[in-house]
Amino acid sequence: MTAPRFLRPALAACLLSASLPLEGNAAAATTPSPLTLDAIFAPGGAGRSATQLAWSPDGQRLTYLWKDEHGEALWWLDLATGKSEPLFRLDDWKGRWDDKPTFALDAHQWLPRGDSLLLTSGGDLFRFSLGRHEVYRLTEKEKVEDPKLSPQGDRVAFVRDADLYLLDLATRRETALTSGGKKDVTLNGVVDWVYGEEIWTRAPTAYWWSPDGRSIAYLQFDETPVEAYPIVDYSPKYPAVTWQKYPKAGEPNPKVRIGVVDVATGKTSWLATGESGGKEGDYLARVAWTPDGKELRVQRLNRDQNRLDLLRCRPEDGHCTALHTEEHKTWIDLTNDFRPLPDGRFLWSSAKSGWRRLYLHAADGKEVRPLTPEGWTLTALDALTADGWAYVTGHSTASLGATDRQVLRVRIDGGTVEKVAAEPGTNGALVAEKSGASVLTWSDAEHPPVETVHRADGTLVATLPEAPPPFDLAALPHWELLTVDGPEGTKLPARLLKPAGLDPAHPDRKYPVIFYHYGAPSSQGVVNNAWGRGRDLWHKWMATRGYAVFEVENRASIFFGQEGADRNYRRMGHNDLEAQLAGVAYLKTLPWVDPSRLGLWGWSGGGANTLYCLFNAPGVWKAGVSGAPVTDWALYDTIWTERYLDRPEDNPEGYRLSSPLSFAGNLKDALLLLHGTADDNVHPQNTIVLTDKLIQAKLPFEEALYPHQKHGFKEEVSGHLYHRIAEFFDRHLKDEVVVERVEVK
Repeated sequence: MTAPRFLRPALAACLLSASLPLEGNAAAATTPSPLTLDAIFAPGGAGRSATQLAWSPDGQRLTYLWKDEHGEALWWLDLATGKSEPLFRLDDWKGRWDDKPTFALDAHQWLPRGDSLLLTSGGDLFRFSLGRHEVYRLTEKEKVEDPKLSPQGDRVAFVRDADLYLLDLATRRETALTSGGKKDVTLNGVVDWVYGEEIWTRAPTAYWWSPDGRSIAYLQFDETPVEAYPIVDYSPKYPAVTWQKYPKAGEPNPKVRIGVVDVATGKTSWLATGESGGKEGDYLARVAWTPDGKELRVQRLNRDQNRLDLLRCRPEDGHCTALHTEEHKTWIDLTNDFRPLPDGRFLWSSAKSGWRRLYLHAADGKEVRPLTPEGWTLTALDALTADGWAYVTGHSTASLGATDRQVLRVRIDGGTVEKVAAEPGTNGALVAEKSGASVLTWSDAEHPPVETVHRADGTLVATLPEAPPPFDLAALPHWELLTVDGPEGTKLPARLLKPAGLDPAHPDRKYPVIFYHYGAPSSQGVVNNAWGRGRDLWHKWMATRGYAVFEVENRASIFFGQEGADRNYRRMGHNDLEAQLAGVAYLKTLPWVDPSRLGLWGWSGGGANTLYCLFNAPGVWKAGVSGAPVTDWALYDTIWTERYLDRPEDNPEGYRLSSPLSFAGNLKDALLLLHGTADDNVHPQNTIVLTDKLIQAKLPFEEALYPHQKHGFKEEVSGHLYHRIAEFFDRHLKDEVVVERVEVK
């Protein structure tokens, strides 16, 4: 690899801070405020960066959303001059429409000609003309979902009430492209819950424009085979119930097929994706048009998730054949790394070597060569530029390599590899495919993100505005990266926050330690060199109050590649337990640690693993907090659970041994259970069945339910949540400590 092309983001920030600030930047720093729970979870308490970044079609202008002292505005930056100014302020349209007393910009897209923007606000569409500097309302009353401009920019497609619609921007005339859509029955062009959560990883889409704008490919879901789960709102006098279609492990999934609708006639033809070895129940995981618009590429994943086929499909007759197939003995992880090229070749990523790399394939599907270097693993294909570069993000496969992220670019033809952003820490890139300009983002565990704008040759244009946290970050305890001895001679990645005021010269003083972990397969839930926002600041707050905070990754984490991930196949929980016990062994070697005062906590998969550890190693930790845990894996969804454990009927012992519920009777330590009553991901049913089990075993525990909260809690209640966790640990791990009171605003 050649030397870095771009000015390092951290250095760029330092240089720019000595010059005149970019117009719209945050005001100069004031006297730091004390680190308190109120301050951490106040709006902007963890810092703010520009959002909704979008390059113009020619890659010469950048738009972004930023709130300065005059209010929130959409700004634009000219790449040639580096000047940034407000394009419009949201308050300018306050009260303009009776049904919108305020105007919030949820998303925006550039029209292909670069003369207008499509705005989304509260489920309605608006068009902003750059030339006239005026906004026009396109829809009202009936809300839209997932709007997408046609490649020609003359129409916009969207979903409404489970059907696909077309809006002509010139006439504002709407046309229904599909019919028969009905919630919980038939979904046209919109994903169901399990596809949205597990196939599209919470950025769901279910339709794709053809390059010529004449057709749209879309997914149709038949939800009738799927059982429903009740989400209950207990606030009304008579509780309200919302039924959620949710396939639990081993149960029927929705039936899915791919249609191609002619936008002129509204006629749909269907792809025969069951050809070439397909079976009923296969997941239709990814869809893409070839650049010439003549064919579709469909990624078909079998229900066992150990075979992934890349299909080439003809929209005129629906015929599909397998172009490339990948198989693995355990499972195959889906990515967004496939790209079809104009000459029929394509880019494809694979972890077949043990670490994920990007490969170039010929038009007939045969592998040509790897593009990303050996000893480096791919985490994302960011962009393909017009001049033949692929921009990629990933990390070294060395021991602690995955704590950082670097951005490289590789020549599709020729194989040249160049560093783009490789400063220690976490780097990312938003690249304009036409011009090659980029926004580089950098942070590390002690510094919030810095966003810098660069031309294609790497020269620095500007730093985007930011508002850092109001605390003196340098005065807070800092994370230390390290490794600890793991099973079979392995070195497990870890990081440590030492308590404020620790004096190695006085080893007689002992400190409690809080473990935080996640531990799901192929994950990097805790040990990284990136800004962590609210939770990490809470950990630092706890360290200022006399706690150490410790995190360790297990042998099935991203640090150990595919071979490590495979350790979770048909059994979970044990890998995380052995890692946490290795962490305990390491901490016992530190003279200032009190091994009788150890706490453990986690959320979601980390909540499940907290229970697994407490129940399978009672007495090691004195207290544990489990947030939104899966307690029985048969209660979680099909796609995620079966990927690792197979179906319950095929692996009953694996489910029994992996589920914390099986070992609940072993509890000997203080336990706090937390769950949101509106959680549609890990249902509160999980906590309820565990509660019943603990009651039957006559075991004491504590529990806190949060009304209206989903899997991720709203910001306005986060302060209360973390206060509750701190108070619990204080009672069980510290003496004579009063937790700062938090008023939920």
